[in-house]
Amino acid sequence: MQKVGEFKLPHFFNYPPYFTLQPVRDTREKQVQLWKELILDYCKHHKIFVIGLEEEFPLFSNPTIDRSLRHEAKEVFLSALVSEGRAEWLEKGHKKCLILWHRIPDWADYILQFVKDNGLEDSVTTVEEIRSGVESRGTELAGIDRVVLMRALKLLEQKGKATIFKGTSTDDEGIKFSA
Repeated sequence: MQKVGEFKLPHFFNYPPYFTLQPVRDTREKQVQLWKELILDYCKHHKIFVIGLEEEFPLFSNPTIDRSLRHEAKEVFLSALVSEGRAEWLEKGHKKCLILWHRIPDWADYILQFVKDNGLEDSVTTVEEIRSGVESRGTELAGIDRVVLMRALKLLEQKGKATIFKGTSTDDEGIKFSA
């Protein structure tokens, strides 16, 4: 089995036709599904939140079989993730894509569980502490993309489970979580 670092690649990754958009509908649907799962798993494993279509990305080429995805295929696979709410285009030109291996409501639930597990209810913490504090080490929150984190925190605020305090800079924005 081929690997990228510690990440094991699926068998289809060595099958050349999967690097070319398939013309038969059923085959393409299976191809798109496999690529969606691979992209989400890879990004989660490596904590990648943004994929640039015009930048090098290890999954989009396989030197072993001398194959690379064309721009159109990359856009099809990422657009399929976007249509399921598992990604978002970061601009109209579809050049960068925010990958949501957890949807925003799932990130919000994860944050609430993190808060409970670490006894942070009814206390104020900073956004930066959630991303890089001692408690977040070894969790999925360590190094979380700021855009994803803020969207999840705003959702918690809308639900009355958190209050966000604006600071003088992004480094000192605070959050108070309600029990």
